[in-house]
Amino acid sequence: STIQEQRQELQLLIAELKDRDKELGDMVAVHQRHLLAWEDDQRKILTLAESCNLLFNELNKRNEIIKSLTKRLKFLESQQDDTKTTFENTQQKFKELSQKVTDATVHCQALEEKNQSLQCLVLELSAKTGQLQAREQELLTMLKLKDKAILETTDHITEFTSKFKKLESTLRAAKTEEFSLNKEKQDLRLRLKELVLETNKLKDDLCEKMQENNKQQEEIIHLKQENSCLRNELALAVEKAKRKDQLLQFAKSKQARTDTELSSLRQV
Repeated sequence: STIQEQRQELQLLIAELKDRDKELGDMVAVHQRHLLAWEDDQRKILTLAESCNLLFNELNKRNEIIKSLTKRLKFLESQQDDTKTTFENTQQKFKELSQKVTDATVHCQALEEKNQSLQCLVLELSAKTGQLQAREQELLTMLKLKDKAILETTDHITEFTSKFKKLESTLRAAKTEEFSLNKEKQDLRLRLKELVLETNKLKDDLCEKMQENNKQQEEIIHLKQENSCLRNELALAVEKAKRKDQLLQFAKSKQARTDTELSSLRQV
């Protein structure tokens, strides 16, 4: 009975040893899997570190691009302000020139009316001159026919001659004034043409400035869109970096747990 009891105890010990051996085999397999996982985690950590470095470099490059774009945007905004100021000055100058053209047109119309009145006066003076010439012929005929009335008619002739000279001088003065008015009218017409040409030139410059202003506005809108896209990309890159940092923390914590289990296994 003692031998049987010892045999049963030996069988129980052998079964327990087999169980212990099986547990050790399972622990060795688990340890091997943990080692492989740890090596895989190490490789992933190195890959993540390289990716982080690349992302940090790309982030620095994007920051530089954003800084340059911001400077260019400020420059374009200042240039747009200068263009607006030039546009307002051009509009003011265009209004002044339009007012000058209006004044010159009114003055030209007044001179034309004055010229017409002077022409009417010249025609009246010409008619009076014809009448006086006819009267002079009549008086000369009367002088030839009437010798007795020579003294009386001589006084009349002298009087009419002085009046005729006065009318001739008045006619010459009117012709001189008409010539000066015609010359002034031509000068005003030339000035009007120059003002019209200058106005057209200012209109062309104004259209060109407006086109340039529109182009600059379009370029500013494009740069703002590009800046917003770059900011979105930067936010995505930062979010990716944060996620990778979280993964790295998870890997570190997993490695710490693996190290703890490994040390416990070594103690066993």
